[in-house]
Amino acid sequence: MSISMSSASLPVFTTMLGNLSHLLDKAQACADAKKFDASILMQYRLAPDMLPFTRQVLIACDTAKNGVARLAGMEAPKFEDFESTIPELKARIQKTLDYLATVPAGALDGTEDKDITFPVGRDATHTMKGEAYLTRWVLPNLFFHVTTAYDILRHNGVEIGKRDYLLGAKA
Repeated sequence: MSISMSSASLPVFTTMLGNLSHLLDKAQACADAKKFDASILMQYRLAPDMLPFTRQVLIACDTAKNGVARLAGMEAPKFEDFESTIPELKARIQKTLDYLATVPAGALDGTEDKDITFPVGRDATHTMKGEAYLTRWVLPNLFFHVTTAYDILRHNGVEIGKRDYLLGAKA
């Protein structure tokens, strides 16, 4: 039995975004315990040419919602990128999770050979078959941005570990 496009996407996106929300809870708890303003974490970046923490979270959300929408042939909801606090980022994650919950598995299954054209950078597009798009573009992109958000928090002293990344609130 082969894995379906829906089972390779929706539960993975839901889990990773839920775990990212858990990491935000841990960041807020750390800021509260150590009595610092959590907003300092929002613009932190690991290197001068990397995007800041807030953008890592927003891109993780956009990767999941846009990836699913492209595969399903649906219009992804447009979210304004105004979030700048932990509660706002958690709300963005929840909006994304709410959208993902509306996408029927049947809209994704069978899209393995569908041509998916998507933006790459500001001025280019790329086309891949659905399965390659999911496994070689969307999933790695999601993991990259969730991992980078994790790394930024960990680097700044938030007490998180691999279990938080993999299990979220179940850790």
